[in-house]
Amino acid sequence: MAEQQLRIAVFASGQGSNFQALADAAAEGKLGGSIELLVCDKPSAPVVERARRAGIEAWVFNPKSYASREAYEHEILDELRRRGVGLVVLAGYMRILTPVLVEAFDGRMINIHPSLLPSFPGLNAIGQALEHGVKVTGVTIHFVDGGLDSGPIIAQRSIEIGEGESEASLSERIHSAENVLYPWAVRCIAEGRVTLDGRKVRIAGADFSG
Repeated sequence: MAEQQLRIAVFASGQGSNFQALADAAAEGKLGGSIELLVCDKPSAPVVERARRAGIEAWVFNPKSYASREAYEHEILDELRRRGVGLVVLAGYMRILTPVLVEAFDGRMINIHPSLLPSFPGLNAIGQALEHGVKVTGVTIHFVDGGLDSGPIIAQRSIEIGEGESEASLSERIHSAENVLYPWAVRCIAEGRVTLDGRKVRIAGADFSG
C-alpha cells in the first residue's frame, strides 16, 4: 500500500510568491505532500487567484465578520481537521495567531521570516536589517510557538548585503531565496526527516544546496 502523502494547508494574505513556489513544487511532485487548502484573510489578495489557477481550493474570510480571532480560528480549525491537514505552512499570513490554532498544530505549524532570527523579528525585518547596518541577513524557517518569530529554527540561508543596497533589491534577493528554501524544508518535514528536541531541530540527510 502506498504511503499517504502529508496534507498541507498554506496561510497567506498577500501576493503569494511563496505559495506559488510551494504549489509549483507540489505540482511537480517535489513537495512530498499535497496542498489541500489556501487560507486567506483578504478576499482580494492576489494569492487567491494564484490558488484558483493552481486548482487549489481557497478558504477566504473577512476577520471583521467575526466577534474575535478565536471565533474565526475555530472555523479554520474545523476546516483543517475535516481535510486531514497535518502541516500548516504560514506564507505571508498577516494575522496574529491565537492558541486555538497554535496549540492544535504544535510542532506541525511553520513560518518563514526574512531575517536571520533571532535578529530582527516582527514587521519590516528587511528594513530593520538595513537600518541597523548589518552586513549579512537572510531567511529563517521556524516552527511556530506562539511567540513573535520565536519558535525553534528549522533552516536558514544567509544573504550578504551589498554596499548601498536598496530595500527593493535586497527584498527581491531574499524572496528568491525564500522561494527555494521553503519547498525544500516542507519536503524534509513531509519525508519525516525533521525531528524537534526542545529548541533543537535536526534534519536527517540535510542536502540543501539551492
